[in-house]
Amino acid sequence: MDDETNPFSQVPIEITISVGRARPLVRDLLRLTRDAVLPLDRRVEDPVELWVGDRLIARGELEELGGDSSGQLAVRLTEVANLRGGL
Repeated sequence: MDDETNPFSQVPIEITISVGRARPLVRDLLRLTRDAVLPLDRRVEDPVELWVGDRLIARGELEELGGDSSGQLAVRLTEVANLRGGL
């Protein structure tokens, strides 16, 4: 069954883009205020991960769109999972 005849091909899904994690102590979390900086465990140039539910489906690099979408973030895929077997 190809994309044209598969009834599920038109169902939208939500992809979560993970740029990093923070692991502050609860006391530090409770002290956060506006303009506080929360360091993540990754660098700006590190790849981001794309998740559907609990499944890693791809990795990529953040970039900023130009033209009419100037300032909007996007992800350029650098690695795509074999959805039947993983990355």
